[in-house]
Amino acid sequence: MSSVYLQADIEHTLGNLSLRISCALSAPWTVLFGPSGAGKTSLLRVLGGLIRPERGRVVLNGRTLLETANGVWVPPAERDIGFVTQQPALFPHMDVTANVAFGLAGLNRRSSGERVEQMLQLFQAGHLAKRRPADLSGGEKQRVALARALAPEPRLLLLDEPFTGLDADLKASILEQLTEWLAVRKIPALYVSHDVAEAFQTAADVMVIENGQIQAHGPAQVVLAARREQLLQQLGAS
Repeated sequence: MSSVYLQADIEHTLGNLSLRISCALSAPWTVLFGPSGAGKTSLLRVLGGLIRPERGRVVLNGRTLLETANGVWVPPAERDIGFVTQQPALFPHMDVTANVAFGLAGLNRRSSGERVEQMLQLFQAGHLAKRRPADLSGGEKQRVALARALAPEPRLLLLDEPFTGLDADLKASILEQLTEWLAVRKIPALYVSHDVAEAFQTAADVMVIENGQIQAHGPAQVVLAARREQLLQQLGAS
């Protein structure tokens, strides 16, 4: 797949973030690993425009999204970035169909309906189409949030441990389908996870972040070689 080029030079006290990235995101998945408080979630929130760093610059494929020195700030809705957090935020007054269709204002009704149906099928959530968020389980809400984030086919997808609440078999199935979907559309995903097995299953690149700094970046089988024993324990317990 073609690459999306990301440059980020960020300093931010909250989340202990002070990092510099200049890399091509060419794999469908780039998994962010690191201990709690390392800056993984803060990095996603800066890229997505949910927080403004104290100092920094973010450029995605040549487009400047943030440059504090010059007052450049592109609002989240205009960044062409999908973002799914650990706690899915759905519109409570809308049913699932309306939630997924929310970002498709540029499509006509027929095209929007077809896209929503495609997304719900991808996340095995077609039977939820007429339900409202209050009638969904935590895992169902997360699947709908994923469908909504991907429906506009963003340039970059940010995921902060999005499979919380999903059973292992469903998670494995969705990961497989989603990996293919991202690859076909050439959409890279930055994905915060603590699950070593997921990195290997998705043939991901891996960034290891510690104390707000990128310590390693490369293929999972290289960067996570030292965690092979942890992977084997996970597989043995599954």
